Amino acid sequence: MRKIVNLLIITLGFAGILSGPVFAGETGHYVSGLEGIRAGTLPPPGFYYKMYNLFYESDKLVDQTGNRLKAGFDLKVFANAHRFIWVTDKKIFGADYIIDATIPLVSTDIKIDSAGINDSLFAPADICIEPIALGLHGARYDSAVAACVYVPTGKYDKNEPASPGKDFWTGMFTLAGTYYFDDAKTWSVSILSRYEIHSNKNKTDVKPGNDFHFEWGIAKTLAKVWDIGLVGYCHWQVTGDSGSDVNWDRSVHDRVHAIGPEVSIFIPCLKLLFSIRSEFEFMAVDRSEGSAATLTLTKIF
Repeated sequence: MRKIVNLLIITLGFAGILSGPVFAGETGHYVSGLEGIRAGTLPPPGFYYKMYNLFYESDKLVDQTGNRLKAGFDLKVFANAHRFIWVTDKKIFGADYIIDATIPLVSTDIKIDSAGINDSLFAPADICIEPIALGLHGARYDSAVAACVYVPTGKYDKNEPASPGKDFWTGMFTLAGTYYFDDAKTWSVSILSRYEIHSNKNKTDVKPGNDFHFEWGIAKTLAKVWDIGLVGYCHWQVTGDSGSDVNWDRSVHDRVHAIGPEVSIFIPCLKLLFSIRSEFEFMAVDRSEGSAATLTLTKIF
C-alpha cells in the first residue's frame, strides 16, 4: 500500500510503444497483448506499415495483495502508434533480417480522488527502435528473435500524472514462435516472450525492476482471409526497483493476466489486414486492472 500511495502523484503514465499504466513504482515500456494471434510470425521480405489503436480503461486499482483500493480511481487511455517495418532480402543464419521503428501518440485521462489527481493530456510518447530482428519460416512453424531500445523522447513532467513519457531507457529482447497443426496452416498456436531491462530515470534516482511479458494465441483460418482466435497475456515484474529515491517496499512486484477474443480479415486487392481484439485483465497485483480493445491496421507495400 505504501508503494502505491507514495508514487500515485509522481509516476503515472502510459508510454513506450503503447506502454502500460504505472501506479506503484514503475513498469516498463511494452504493453502486453499488443500483437495478438500469430504474434510469433514475422512477414516475408517487403515494406509494411502497421498502425495500432489501443483503448484501455480501468476503475480498479489493487494493492500488493490483490485487494481493491478505495481511491476514487478512473483511467482512460487511447494510444495511436505508427510502426514502420522493413523486412530485407538479406539472410542471417537462414533467417530474414528485419529493422523497424515505432512512433506513439497517447491521450490519457486519469482521476484519483484520494490523491487529488485529475489530469488529461495528449502528447507523443517514447519511440521504439528495433535495429535487429530475425524471422525464420518452416513448413509447420515460424520463429523470431529481436532486440530493440525505447528512447525517452516523450513528454515527461513529474507534476503532470498524464505525461506519456517514462523518463528512462529500456532494452527489450524478444523470442517468439508459431506452430501450425496442419499443412494448410489453418490451425495455429503462438507464443511471444519479451524481457525488458531499464535504465535509471533521468530526473530521480530510481531504476525500475526488469519485466517479463508472455503472450499467447490460438487461431483458426476461415475462407483463407478470416482468422478467429483466443488470445491472452501475462506480465510480471521480475526484479525489484532500486535507487536512493525508492521509498516503497522493493519486494512488491507488479503482475497481471488477461484473456479475450480476436478477429482479423485480410483484403487481398488492397493488401490490407485488419484485426480487432478485446482483452480482460484479472489477478492483478500492485497496479490497475481493466480491459483493452485494440484495432490494428497493416498495409503491405
